[in-house]
Amino acid sequence: MTGFRPAYPLRTERLELRPHRMGDLDDLYAFHSRPEVVRYTPWPVRDREETRVALEKKLLQGELTEPGQWLVLAIELLETGTVIGEVLLKWASEVDRQGEIGFALHTAYQGKGLAAEAAREMLRVGFEELGLHRIVAVLDDRNDASARLLERLGMRREAHFIDALQFKGEWANEYVYALLEDDWRDAD
Repeated sequence: MTGFRPAYPLRTERLELRPHRMGDLDDLYAFHSRPEVVRYTPWPVRDREETRVALEKKLLQGELTEPGQWLVLAIELLETGTVIGEVLLKWASEVDRQGEIGFALHTAYQGKGLAAEAAREMLRVGFEELGLHRIVAVLDDRNDASARLLERLGMRREAHFIDALQFKGEWANEYVYALLEDDWRDAD
């Protein structure tokens, strides 16, 4: 495969998943600036300028041209047009057809099934459009809400690594969840 770009926008019942735009800055800042949102993300709490710089990089992440890259999409609430989060899909390996998903959602929209809706669509894209065989999610083992979400999506916990990495100044444990293409298709 020489590259991959989904047919945007990707729509679910309540969401539109699409590449970021500069007009997303205020909405992005609204959740990138919240400690409770970024507690388990690889980035720190961001001020408006740091969010703008991050957004400029995200503008280029609407397509995959080679393994190792992340597809980073805005999660827009159809009802209001507000960007309430982000969902990601990494093309980890072309040969082994491996991927990884991730997500972050503004606290005001958590607990409503929206992150699961966005993640489910990214799994669909990964398996049905990108042709992946296996998709993983890696998370801090204290992130109970995300672990429950992944389990609801049919992902199974395959590993629990203790003191796996230095994360935000402390040793962190990691869970690895995974879903195989066959399991995805069998669930439909």
